Amino acid sequence: MRQLTALEINRIKLLTEKSVEICLIEPTGTGLEKSIMDATGSVRAYLKANNIHDFELQKQGPDNKVLFSSHLITSDRSINSVVSLYRPNTKKGDPRIWFKGLGSYSNANDILAIIAFENVLYVLNITQIDLDKLIESKNSNPLQELVNEINRLSNVVADELLIKLRSIASKGFVPALLQADTSVGRTLEHLLGIQMNSSRTPDYKGIELKTARENKGTRKGLFAKTPDWELSKFKNRNEILDAFGYLQKGVFRLYNTIRATGRNAQGLILRTDYELDYLFENSDKEEIGDFLVWKLEVLRNALASKHKETFWINAQTKTEIGNEYFLFKSVEHTKGPLLNQFGLLIDIGAITLDYPIKRLADGSVIDKGCNFKLKPNALSLLFPPSSKYDLLKNQR
Repeated sequence: MRQLTALEINRIKLLTEKSVEICLIEPTGTGLEKSIMDATGSVRAYLKANNIHDFELQKQGPDNKVLFSSHLITSDRSINSVVSLYRPNTKKGDPRIWFKGLGSYSNANDILAIIAFENVLYVLNITQIDLDKLIESKNSNPLQELVNEINRLSNVVADELLIKLRSIASKGFVPALLQADTSVGRTLEHLLGIQMNSSRTPDYKGIELKTARENKGTRKGLFAKTPDWELSKFKNRNEILDAFGYLQKGVFRLYNTIRATGRNAQGLILRTDYELDYLFENSDKEEIGDFLVWKLEVLRNALASKHKETFWINAQTKTEIGNEYFLFKSVEHTKGPLLNQFGLLIDIGAITLDYPIKRLADGSVIDKGCNFKLKPNALSLLFPPSSKYDLLKNQR
């Protein structure tokens, strides 16, 4: 996809602020002429996440094409269309998508937003349509109606969660569920009635919960994602540990933070390659060099999925007779991460990578995943303007 203009970025931000989740697609001249577009990774992930379509389950060939109604939104009306999703018999069945009437709706290289709502797809020409004028218009129009309804339904869950958090905060300090670094999050989930599980899906009806001790200054966990082992020089965690591990307190381990702004004690650094759209981890050892690879598109999709909507919750702590207590005080509510910022924030060191690994005496290896984290003061660089709430004062 081409680089977005400032106007297009602002229009996308406007949708994000209204709780409208989108994916982007760019029709080419050839695509418009042949009535065909590639369903890129971000489009496939978006359709799957919204329970619209899973290309991985679709067989190749015209007999397996999926068709259903969709709409092309203009400045004054909604044009009925049909979306076709298919995998041709040629080119390994690379996923394809097309909307009937798109040839007269879009120019080549326009940026189009696809919006999934109530199992229907809507297409919005970000390049051509003045979104701000339509959404704020005193006269009703299809775009305004769609955005307002999405925003209304989105806020229902957020308002419900906020009421519950204020009720918890009104109880004052509550005892920690256990004595551990993770106890603040586990305690809040217990109070909300959320069962502990290993799912990577958001915690509360589509909203991710991220809880931290107040004033600790720790980085904010974004998501965990293993390297692409097929693309990487190293093929497993054992190889990483053998190459860079060290003995500490009788345990062979590698507790590592890696950033793009400088090498750490093990000589490791992150490096983005935008031509390949890869993130590399690189060693200063010449015989090793680039040894781990992540596809940046995969990382952006993980960020979009995990943090579509997030409550970042701060808790004051105190300790009495060896037991920790929490007072849940404030929330910052973010929506729709700015995915194009992800690589830039790695480049400037605002997003870092942690992977704690250790080998036990019996030879088994324990690791807690490759965890991408954000500096505590960098939320505004990754998300559009957020809403902040004081849970104790019952006001924004």
